[in-house]
Amino acid sequence: MTKLTRRKILQTSAGAAATLPLIGAPAFGADPLKVGFVYLGPIGDHGWSYAHEQGRQDAIKHFGDKIATTIVENVAEGPDSERVIRNLAQDGHDLIFTTSFGYMQPTLKVAKRYKKIKFEHATGYKRAKNVATYNARFYEGRAVCGTIAGHMSKSGVAGYIASFPIPEVVMGINAFTLAARKVNPKFETKVLWVSTWYDPAKEADAAKALIDQGADVIAQHTDSPAALQACEQRGLMAFGQAWDMSSFAPKAHLTAIANKWGVHYIK
Repeated sequence: MTKLTRRKILQTSAGAAATLPLIGAPAFGADPLKVGFVYLGPIGDHGWSYAHEQGRQDAIKHFGDKIATTIVENVAEGPDSERVIRNLAQDGHDLIFTTSFGYMQPTLKVAKRYKKIKFEHATGYKRAKNVATYNARFYEGRAVCGTIAGHMSKSGVAGYIASFPIPEVVMGINAFTLAARKVNPKFETKVLWVSTWYDPAKEADAAKALIDQGADVIAQHTDSPAALQACEQRGLMAFGQAWDMSSFAPKAHLTAIANKWGVHYIK
């Protein structure tokens, strides 16, 4: 299977998977349903995009040759995503999943022109006649992590590597902190905004900076295991993001929210 970038498109027989069903299961005819997936990062990020790819693989197993999928990875939010989404629409896809918050406006713009195509946008809040949204209650998992942090932290200080101040990320920080304070009312969460979803070097540096500020447990809303590995090197604890990252830092890894998108993509 050829690895895809935003400039290369691969078509394979595959399927879909995710969380909250928003449109009905497609009625399959003689030809396979063409389904496109737009990924923010590389499918090997072991976080957000990796989880969506695992969901797609679940759909492959479920639907077999009834669907044909295209994936495009490493698609930056903004004008480039609009170009990629439009290309998928022009190429005859029947259903297109856009898997990052920053794809919201580009998805709506393309959908307005291609009214016969169904679009689903992950984590957004704007819809149209042919645009649905899907999401998960990530904040519930963040609350579990916060409870664990409240019990495990000796300093009473956690570091939180945050990507962008969008609703999902802010809710996660709040849920984590409120849960930790139910265990330790004086618990403090130090937030460092890194303005990226995936940048291993920057994520590792952020973890180190937060540790130097007194944090002895690190949470993240970025997609690589680099922060976990930095904590492992310092003998501290951390939480993974979007998938089980324990293989990268078995001693540091406390737990992680695992995004099982297959349920949604199949339904």
